[in-house]
Amino acid sequence: MPESLNVLGLPLQPCSLKPLTGYFRDGCCRTDPTDHGLHVVCAVMDARFLAFSKAAGNDLSTPRLEFDFPGLRAGDRWCLCAARWLEAYHAGVAPRVILQATHLNALGVVSLDHLREYALES
Repeated sequence: MPESLNVLGLPLQPCSLKPLTGYFRDGCCRTDPTDHGLHVVCAVMDARFLAFSKAAGNDLSTPRLEFDFPGLRAGDRWCLCAARWLEAYHAGVAPRVILQATHLNALGVVSLDHLREYALES
């Protein structure tokens, strides 16, 4: 598999190993054509976003042991769907992002300028 790039055009860095994130559950926000949700934005969870996501029908804070999902808390990093991040951005509750760990394909949905507004150093 060719090396994945981040939104800065550099090699994609891991997002989180604990909790283990990514479409492939390998810690990176990598993607392929089977990832219809485009889980490519490495975001740092906060209480406002977690509440927003739950209200929008995607409860990320409740553990789902049957899926080996521990539930997320403020401060956890997670590979979010690019469209959900953009939806949260427009609602004023977008979580901070790690550009170095956000896949280049995010730019097909979200502008780099919007991502830079919410960027943290990794």
